[in-house]
Amino acid sequence: MSPLVETASRDELSREVDRLIDQVRHWTPARWADSAAGAPDRSRGDLVHDLVQRLADRCAQAEGEPRRRVPRLDNDLALVDQLRVIAADLAAARPAEGVIASAVADVVAVRRML
Repeated sequence: MSPLVETASRDELSREVDRLIDQVRHWTPARWADSAAGAPDRSRGDLVHDLVQRLADRCAQAEGEPRRRVPRLDNDLALVDQLRVIAADLAAARPAEGVIASAVADVVAVRRML
């Protein structure tokens, strides 16, 4: 993948993560606990935590590291920070072609389900 395309993909990931964060950063704990519209059997917090875990797994793979469980903190308000950090780590890891694109698609899908 050319550096220009790779940069565009990382920029797109950052943009989509920012869109998701803008959507949820003002939520109260009760709103995080509500069921997600696109997954009524799951809370919104569960969906975002699962997204963070998938991004962390992609990052670990790109870095040649073992997968590690992302802690589910007591306060779902921390999910915004976890998402921002993990997405930045993934972008910095320079994963194989297609990984960033699939991460972008994953972020967009979760944002729509919320």
